[in-house]
Amino acid sequence: SKITRSLFSLWTYCTLQTMGNLALRNALRYFPPEIQKKLALEFAEELRLYGHIYMYRFFPEIEMRAYPIGEYPCKTKSAAAIMLMIMNNLDPSVAQFPQELVTYGGNGQVFSNWAQFWLAMHYLSEMTEEQTLVMYSGHPLGLFPSHHCAPRLIITNGMVIPNYSSRDEYERLFALGVTMYGQMTAGSYCYIGPQGIVHGTVVDEAALLKRHKQGWLMEISNNLDHCIARLRDARKNKIALSLGYHGNVVDLWERLVHELDTTGELLVDLGSDQTSCHNPFNGGYYPVQLSFEEAKQLLSTNPGKFRTLVKESLKRQVAAINRLADKGMFFWDYGNAFLLEAQRAGADLVKRGANKTEFRYPSYVQHIMGDIFSLGFGPFRWVCTSGDPQDLATTDSIAMSVLEESIRQGVSTSVKQQYHDNIRWIREAGRHSLVVGSQARILYSDQRGRVSIAVAINRAISEGRIKAPVVLSRDHHDVSGTDSPYRETSNIYDGSALCADMAVQNFVGDAFRGATWVALHNGGGVGWGEVINGGFGLVLDGSKEAEERAKMMLSWDVSNGVARRCWSGNDYAYETICQAMKENATLKVTLPHKVVDESILEPAMKR
Repeated sequence: SKITRSLFSLWTYCTLQTMGNLALRNALRYFPPEIQKKLALEFAEELRLYGHIYMYRFFPEIEMRAYPIGEYPCKTKSAAAIMLMIMNNLDPSVAQFPQELVTYGGNGQVFSNWAQFWLAMHYLSEMTEEQTLVMYSGHPLGLFPSHHCAPRLIITNGMVIPNYSSRDEYERLFALGVTMYGQMTAGSYCYIGPQGIVHGTVVDEAALLKRHKQGWLMEISNNLDHCIARLRDARKNKIALSLGYHGNVVDLWERLVHELDTTGELLVDLGSDQTSCHNPFNGGYYPVQLSFEEAKQLLSTNPGKFRTLVKESLKRQVAAINRLADKGMFFWDYGNAFLLEAQRAGADLVKRGANKTEFRYPSYVQHIMGDIFSLGFGPFRWVCTSGDPQDLATTDSIAMSVLEESIRQGVSTSVKQQYHDNIRWIREAGRHSLVVGSQARILYSDQRGRVSIAVAINRAISEGRIKAPVVLSRDHHDVSGTDSPYRETSNIYDGSALCADMAVQNFVGDAFRGATWVALHNGGGVGWGEVINGGFGLVLDGSKEAEERAKMMLSWDVSNGVARRCWSGNDYAYETICQAMKENATLKVTLPHKVVDESILEPAMKR
């Protein structure tokens, strides 16, 4: 499905003709002069229709999926592993809009156009262990000489000078084809489908049908009366039910208010929102006043009016949420910029006496994940490149055994609870066939768990119990990977929530400690200009060198963020990093001293 994109920003800055010429020139430089005239006509039409040149004529005819690693032409298994991960991100069963190279989140891209896909795959097929592929916002800059210990791939997405990191500038730069929005694991080639995140609030029926077919939704309905009846029945009979509503979520929220007002019954205990509010005015959020088709048409013809309706819709949604919350529903922000954009639209979300990153409702990071991150736990994942489900089952068994052994050796009560949760998750995940796309697994693990699991998996590869290399990765939404004042670092209260040193240091540190590839992005989760985040891929091939890389890199990848959270004043992080220093004599972290007597502060400032 093609995404209709507004050219509003083009007219904002200068004439369409001038901008179009530059965008065409940028696109045509991938091709020799003898075919440029023909391509110019096609690309110009794409630019007029979609505000961007995707180069649809080069959309691959092959089935896009994660093939077994042995089927990729390569000179190094690391390059083949990267190709597998790229194709998984563009698999139609995994990706949201594969024709536009969008993996998830409405506009989270793998590449900016299809020429870049083909060029990157070509470079990867030629790469040796003495070269590194450099990617600039989707553009393969080239293969550069390096050494076998260096990353095989370095990715940056959206690295715009801070003063120009605005939405309007993004639209202009994206139209020109010189930057792109990589979200998090879309642009770093590490997405693993709905097992990593079930992106739950959509208005496109195709997405509902896809998740229903894959087993993530039990039922689908476009009738609110039916939805309310099923909800009541499930609550009354204590039946587990996942029900997908095909319609606008604001209609659903307002219907829940109507049921409360007319029957006195609060039908929802917990609430959140997963619309792509990082991009609310370009298709990430559709206003309740219009049908889906009407909204798409208005977005194309009158983006200013579309923006106005989105703001009105956000205010209506929050009004309904507030009404239900006043009666006992617990609402939290998922971290998709919903509360941020709703407040900017004028919705009633003020939290009196709070700082600028806090709202009437908590971010789930503030309420839940912040302390879990401070314990060093986050979304650790791996992909079995053989494509064999039996290899995944073997890694599941290994991970459970490692965590069970760690519990026997002795861990704190809070860590033990997390390990038990992970063991149950892995056991249940295997039973419920959660895999979509590559043979992947995700769990929440700390530094000790990640390193131990990685070492055990690597040894299983060496022993032949796992048939092919395994790629380790994580979500960027993790302990150390992301600086985001409205999500990942929203529980940082020392004033540094707006600083991005942690994510940048993580990217650099992972690179020279053994990662196979690293990525650093502007945007992701809460949107362009609101966050800096990064990720990695690490290929385990059964070698002793891979084991040492995993130990070194994974330890840093967690302890960096725990140390930062410790310095900001989090007690869990303090305890966690102190324990890490006891276990590793070469780790020495600056620890904070608390101000014991707060009464000394105000008099000192009055002098």
